[in-house]
Amino acid sequence: MKRALVTGTTGCLGRHLAIRLASEGWDVTGMGRQQEIGATLETAGVRFVKGDIRDQQAVNAACAGQDVVFHCAALSSPWGKYRDFYSSNVQGTQNLVESSTRSQVQRFVHVSTPSIYFNYIPRYEVHESDPLPAKPANHYAATKRLAEEIVLNAHGKGLPSIIIRPRAIFGPYDQTLFPRIVAANAKRGVPMIDGGQALIDLTCVDNVVDALMLCSETSDDALGRAYNISNADPRPFAELVGALFGMLDMPLRHRNIPYTMAYGVAGLLEGVYRFIPALGEPPLTRYTVGSLGVPQTLSIVDAKEQLGFTPRVSIEAGLQQFADWWRANHVNNDAG
Repeated sequence: MKRALVTGTTGCLGRHLAIRLASEGWDVTGMGRQQEIGATLETAGVRFVKGDIRDQQAVNAACAGQDVVFHCAALSSPWGKYRDFYSSNVQGTQNLVESSTRSQVQRFVHVSTPSIYFNYIPRYEVHESDPLPAKPANHYAATKRLAEEIVLNAHGKGLPSIIIRPRAIFGPYDQTLFPRIVAANAKRGVPMIDGGQALIDLTCVDNVVDALMLCSETSDDALGRAYNISNADPRPFAELVGALFGMLDMPLRHRNIPYTMAYGVAGLLEGVYRFIPALGEPPLTRYTVGSLGVPQTLSIVDAKEQLGFTPRVSIEAGLQQFADWWRANHVNNDAG
């Protein structure tokens, strides 16, 4: 029986992965910060440890005796303080790498992000070897890029490691991507940048789990590098949102906004919210405008050839899975 540690198990991807591993007979330890979700995971056969990857002692204990470490935890947000992103995404990864090395973990599987490619310019079929922008798009992209460097450096020093860069993960338990869109619809309407025609490259969470499983068993020749993961089926944002709200049986309210106007407004909002931190996160950020209005699609040729990855769950099926879960867990949520 293989033993695995999954970080971020109270998040969408980590939760799905931990349940999948347990269902396939792995001895799974899940690490996260939400005890209530952890209790649910334990009913699925996952040993849950409440802990923070920024806590070296907690990480040491969690990594001890593991065969594989799947690092899914991250601070992922379009807004926040650099020090918070750094402590979670960089220092947390460093802690895990050091503990995994000390515990002689057989494989370290790290979840990164294609946000490191983003530079507010349309890009299609981006390959892993394409040049990265001189300036990261935001703190999240900057710190995830640093985290990758830590993992690759550890691989060079003897920790067998592999990285995936999944694009826009969605599915049941999603708390970020589609829930933000549903919330925007309820408040001011979903912003359709330039009519919502930018191609959005999404990934169903089950497909990302498939990729992680493949990473745990692939040959050593495939290690020491990063792989793009997506459904390889980009759709216009307006089409995706229309399909989603149809499945949710909610009226879609949207606002058509020119990209230049949206970007300018977002910049002003960021200035105000940075000056008054108590306001929290701006209702619109420049990164969000770019994500919705600037197409970026990925090449997954290397993942197909080196890992044997094929997207198994279609966009339509993934949207339906999310819609079914959302309706079951948000009975009183509607567009108003």
